[in-house]
Amino acid sequence: MDDRPVMKRIDSHQHFWKYSVEEYGWIDDRMSILRRDFLPENLFAELGEAGVQSAISVQARQSLAETRWLLELARANSYISGVVGWAPLTDPGLEPILEELAADEKLLGMRHLLQDEPANELMESGEFHRGVARLSRYGLRYDILIYERHLRQAIAFVDRHPNQIFILDHAAKPRIAAGVIEPWARLIKELARRTNVYCKVSGMVTEANWENWTALDLAPYLHTVLEAFGPRRLMFGSDWPVMLATSTYTRWVETVEAWTETLSRDEQEQIWAATAMEAYNRRGNS
Repeated sequence: MDDRPVMKRIDSHQHFWKYSVEEYGWIDDRMSILRRDFLPENLFAELGEAGVQSAISVQARQSLAETRWLLELARANSYISGVVGWAPLTDPGLEPILEELAADEKLLGMRHLLQDEPANELMESGEFHRGVARLSRYGLRYDILIYERHLRQAIAFVDRHPNQIFILDHAAKPRIAAGVIEPWARLIKELARRTNVYCKVSGMVTEANWENWTALDLAPYLHTVLEAFGPRRLMFGSDWPVMLATSTYTRWVETVEAWTETLSRDEQEQIWAATAMEAYNRRGNS
């Protein structure tokens, strides 16, 4: 009998927003369930029902106002372990902005919506690289948000920053609905050879068939990231509330539970919490 305490769980990837058509135009009719406010009290109820103790809030808009708002929410809600925000990384005046934001111990990292960049050129921009290079001096991580088609660029991008910790969001969004695994699997394994890269098991249900996805549909992709990164560099995340377009929060947690049940207790603890704590360096947060 295992008499160790209940396993800690951290949701490493979720969002908050106050909905408006102007700021969330990407929420189309198919995702109409998302056309409302999603705030800390809403997530807190979901976490409690699913046995998850804390969460990391990730930016959804590219604005300093949102980053500051997320930090306010984290300070006011102890279950929010930290924030992955946004800052203008290509701005020559970036340094004082980073100094201000990083003074808050709840700030864990930065992210830019690379998947939405026209012509996919930002990862090759000298200004962008200079901004990313400044993050490590503040102990900040960088979340990589891309599609499968950006993986080759992402590998080259990571190689330019060997001392920066990167966290790959949503396993680079493989084409699960189409049942296509290559070249994603090969490139994921290549990216995982960079030991400064971690990976979130998050956002996968919205890459599957929204109407009838099953755990079997996800299995080849989950197996691939487990083989590539191992439990020590994999972390649980939900992508709440976006994932509500195709799943309940509890169903996603149960899917991950079933996937990890054959792993050792230590390996499960890594994926559910320890990896997130290590990757984001905790910065004084649990």
